[in-house]
Amino acid sequence: MLKIGLISDTHHYLDPQIADYFTGVDEIWHAGDFGSVDVARKLEAIAPLTGVYGNIDGQDIRADYPLHQRFDKEGVDIWITHIGGNPGRYALPIKKDLEQNPPDLFICGHTHILKIARDHEKGSMIYMNPGAAGVHGFHEFRTVVRFGLENSKIVDVEVINLGKRVGCKGKTGS
Repeated sequence: MLKIGLISDTHHYLDPQIADYFTGVDEIWHAGDFGSVDVARKLEAIAPLTGVYGNIDGQDIRADYPLHQRFDKEGVDIWITHIGGNPGRYALPIKKDLEQNPPDLFICGHTHILKIARDHEKGSMIYMNPGAAGVHGFHEFRTVVRFGLENSKIVDVEVINLGKRVGCKGKTGS
């Protein structure tokens, strides 16, 4: 089984807990908005890194990471991009390609909202957005995802809550 650590929207900040949570993964995938090359280098020190640039990323990140990554791992067709939309409301620049050639696993970031769902309109495609791991944005909790790929299947999906975003008032008033 190939173990994956999935992260997005770090926005210049890599929570120290990530090293512990991603220890033992075979690869880390970043769905954009690294914020800085320093974040990428710290992730690369944990495990091999595959990523895409996001809308806040500068030329330093864009030089190393493309807008899209489409590849096969363990018999699973994967597409990673930063701005992908949501099931039923995909981003216009990718909507046609996604409809004509859906992957098995579509990963994006940008919204800062954790969501994992099967898109029945795209056959058996799994949509995965790990939420935001950084401290900038409107999200209440910082999240990442771990999962496995084995025999053409996505297995052992785990959502990891890194805690409340600093300065977040949230519904609890804390």
